[in-house]
Amino acid sequence: MQRSYDSTGQFATAHQDRGRAIAVSSKMVGGEAAIKREIIFISKATPGDDDFVLWLAPRLEAAGYRVFADILSLEPGDRWRKRVTGTLQDQSIKMLLCCRDSTLAKDGVQEEIAIAEDLAKELNDDKFIIPLRLEKFKKLFGIGGLQYLNFAVSWAQGLRDLLESLDRQSIPRSADRIIINPNWEAYRKRLATKIEESPEVLTTNWLRITTVPDTIRYYQPTGAVDHSIMQTACKGWGYPAEMYLRGFFSFAAPEEIERNFANVGRFSFLERELAVFLEKGIDAPDIRPQEAKNVVSSMFRKSWERFCYKKGLYGYPFSSQMGFHVTDNHVPIGRKVQWGLQGQRRSSMLQNVARGRIWRYGVSASPQFWPYAHFKVKSRVLFAEFSSGTVLANVDQQHRLRRTVCKGWRNKQWHGRLMAFLDLLSNNNSYIELSLSDSSSLRLAASPIRVTSPVTTPRPDEMPEDGEEEDNSTLGSPDIEERPDIEEGDE
Repeated sequence: MQRSYDSTGQFATAHQDRGRAIAVSSKMVGGEAAIKREIIFISKATPGDDDFVLWLAPRLEAAGYRVFADILSLEPGDRWRKRVTGTLQDQSIKMLLCCRDSTLAKDGVQEEIAIAEDLAKELNDDKFIIPLRLEKFKKLFGIGGLQYLNFAVSWAQGLRDLLESLDRQSIPRSADRIIINPNWEAYRKRLATKIEESPEVLTTNWLRITTVPDTIRYYQPTGAVDHSIMQTACKGWGYPAEMYLRGFFSFAAPEEIERNFANVGRFSFLERELAVFLEKGIDAPDIRPQEAKNVVSSMFRKSWERFCYKKGLYGYPFSSQMGFHVTDNHVPIGRKVQWGLQGQRRSSMLQNVARGRIWRYGVSASPQFWPYAHFKVKSRVLFAEFSSGTVLANVDQQHRLRRTVCKGWRNKQWHGRLMAFLDLLSNNNSYIELSLSDSSSLRLAASPIRVTSPVTTPRPDEMPEDGEEEDNSTLGSPDIEERPDIEEGDE
C-alpha cells in the first residue's frame, strides 16, 4: 500500500486524505504538541434536533467514537458559546450538521458552519462538514455543494451510511474501549415527559413562621463584667441568647434577664422592632442587616434545637446542621405512624430495619427570611446497629447505607415520612411552638406550605394512598426472621 508523508513526518495511507493525516497527528505548535483531533462535533438546533441527537450520539459512542453535542457536553459554569466554539476549532475532526430549514436558520448553527468552513480549508479536508438530511431543506451558501447523508427516510439507514463514511475516512475510534454516556438516555426520558395544561398542588419543605415577637433587645452590662462568665450564662440559660461585642441579644423581657443573669452583673438594654432590625440593623451597636439576620437566624435555630431535645429526639451532627431523629420512645420499630386530617388519615414508617441495620427518620431545619420568614426542613436518615441500637460511627458507612437503602424510596414515601414526623412533633396540632423566653415564642405552621403549579405531568404509575408503604421492596423492609422482636401482626 502506498504511503504519503505530511510536513510533520507522519504518514497516511492512500485512502486517507491529507487533511485526515494532519488532523489525527499531534501537530507541533511552538515546540509543543497540540491537542489531538478526534471528536465528532454535532451541530444542532435546540430543542428541534434534540430527539435526533439523543438517538444518534450514543450509537456513535457505541461504535467507539468520541462525540460532542451541547445538549449534554456542557458543565455547570461553562461559558457555553466559548466551550462550543473551542471544541469545534481545536478538537473536532468532523462536524455532523443537522439539516432542516429551521435548524439552518439558527444564528448559532450558521456561526458553527462558518467556523467549520475555515477549518476545512486549514485542514485541507473538503469533507470536514458532513450534512445529515433530516428533512428536505433549502441549500445554504457554502454547503450547497456538499453531499448529504439521508436520515429523512430512515434513521437506521442513515446511521449505517454515516458509520461507513467515517470508517472510509479512517476517523479515529476506540473499538476496544467503548464508553457510552448514560445521560443521553436519562435526558431523553426527561424530554419524553409530557406537560399537561392542568394545575397541580405541590407540597414544599417549608414551614411558614406565623408568629414572632414584636421586639428584640440588646443587653449591655452597665459596669465591668467577666465576659467568660456572661458567655457561660448565655449558653447555660434555657433560651437563646446571642453574644455580640460587649453584650448579647435576647427576646427576654428586662425582668427575666435581671432574674437569670443576677450573678453576671447589671444590664441596660436597647429595644428595636424585630421587623426593623431585620431590614435595617441598628447603629449602636453597629450591626448591618445581613448580620442582624444571622443573629436572629441563630436564635431561632437554637430554639428549634431546644424544642427537639425536649421532645426526646436523638440529635446527630451532620456536616452543616443538626439532625433530629425518632427513637423507640416515639414509635416502635416497624410500626406505622398515622398522619393527616380526620377522614383522610394515612400512615408512614419512621423507623424500621434494612440490611441488618435500624434506619431512623429525622429532619434538620434552618430558618430563612426570603421571600418570607420560614423554616426549611430537610429529611435525614440515620442508621444504627440492630442488636444494640447504637448509631453507626463510621460516616462513610452511613453514606453507603443511605445510598443503598433509601434509593428506592419514592417521593410519596419521603412526603409521608415528613408529614408523620411533623404530626409527631406537633402532637397533631396545627402549630409548633418554639419558646424564645418566658414571655415570647416563635410559632411555626405544622404543615408545609403548599403551592399550585400551572402545569402538571401524567403519572401512569400512581399508587393508592398507602400503596408506597405497602411495598416492602421500596421500604427496604427485612424478612421476619431478621427482626425476631417484632410480631408478624405488627407489619
